[in-house]
Amino acid sequence: MEPIINSQLPEFKVQAFQNGSFKTVSHEDVKGKWAIFFFYPADFTFVCPTELVDIAEKYDQFQAMGVEVYSVSTDSHFVHKIKYPMLADPTGVLSRAFGVMIEEEGMAYRGTFLVNPEGKIKIAEIQDNNIGRNADELLRKVEAAQFVA
Repeated sequence: MEPIINSQLPEFKVQAFQNGSFKTVSHEDVKGKWAIFFFYPADFTFVCPTELVDIAEKYDQFQAMGVEVYSVSTDSHFVHKIKYPMLADPTGVLSRAFGVMIEEEGMAYRGTFLVNPEGKIKIAEIQDNNIGRNADELLRKVEAAQFVA
């Protein structure tokens, strides 16, 4: 297995929900920006609501740092309703590209990835689905990555 750190963001084009409307998001939309890809198994599963709200409460801080947050699940775009872009990955193309797809369950592990403006993955964390993540710690890591850059 090849390391994902410093690998290039994969090409993708998926449906998303943001600010009350549906749109298409692709790898082209991420170019030239810092971006977080925040994978989770499915809407309304154990831990997911608290993580998604935690990120939403810190969204303005991420934006002030020049970072867009993209949450990603294998749900369709019809169930996503929160202020940052929520990407629908029902075919698993993004989940597989980032190495978080659980094939037998058709959903993703909890994975967090930071992509720099050059499209390189600088942070990659994957954990089992019953272990939640903390937005404050993610903010700290983004700040560190931006400082080093």
